[in-house]
Amino acid sequence: ARPAERIDGSGLRLTMVGHSSLLIQTAGLNILTDPVWSPRVSPLSFAGPKRVNAPGIAFSQLPPIDLVLVSHNHYDHLDLATLKRLKAKHDPLVLTPLGNDAIIDDVVPGMRLMAHDWGDRVEIGDGVAVHVEPVHHWSARGARDRRMALWAGFVVETPDAKVYFAGDTGFHSGTNYRLMADKHGGFRLAILPIGAYEPRWFMAPQHQNPEEAVQGMRLCNAAHAAGCHWGTFQLTNEPIDEPARKLAEALEAEGVPQERFRALRPGEIWDVPEIS
Repeated sequence: ARPAERIDGSGLRLTMVGHSSLLIQTAGLNILTDPVWSPRVSPLSFAGPKRVNAPGIAFSQLPPIDLVLVSHNHYDHLDLATLKRLKAKHDPLVLTPLGNDAIIDDVVPGMRLMAHDWGDRVEIGDGVAVHVEPVHHWSARGARDRRMALWAGFVVETPDAKVYFAGDTGFHSGTNYRLMADKHGGFRLAILPIGAYEPRWFMAPQHQNPEEAVQGMRLCNAAHAAGCHWGTFQLTNEPIDEPARKLAEALEAEGVPQERFRALRPGEIWDVPEIS
């Protein structure tokens, strides 16, 4: 994909990079979620999960990046090599939950960082704010720092829309989705994880499956949803392309039109309709 430089006003364009990395363009802002352009998501350059497809936007083709949302510190979400490249070329503001700022600043000194707790509202300017919200997950970069940095989702609030990026989450009986509906009313778009869910006995507390993602879409009152966290890195037992098939089956079973919840592939662009 070759993104437009800006999408102004009420337009909302989503471009899939891969896994949980997406470009959100709305209200004149360019926002990246959990950006990863590296070939592996691992502490080692020669081992660990390797991407099976190129990023859907070449790094050189990125428009000016204003804001980066980093949900937590797992290697498939917090990629220090990519953040270093973004700092050098775009110098964006990075918003992340508490503790992850120390990890980033140690390797990318001078990066513009803001670290916040669940429930915080961050004013970005021109009527745009970002809310830091709870999700059901955990954090670690190694064997000795488990849960020492916070994990979160984000709600981007503009004058024309609310966009919910759930980061990485287990379904947790829908608790946080109900909280989002109660707090925010609903969303024009929810970006929800649909992959890395098998075996369920082990993964259910931390990664929801496509059926649960459809329930989450309905519980948080999202008009549209985009599926992420699938199709780029083989992290768990299910086939890497299974989440999209399971999502289509879940939507049909629930009577939700397929065009409302799309399992985006790298390079795919979606101009998300306004809520009618």
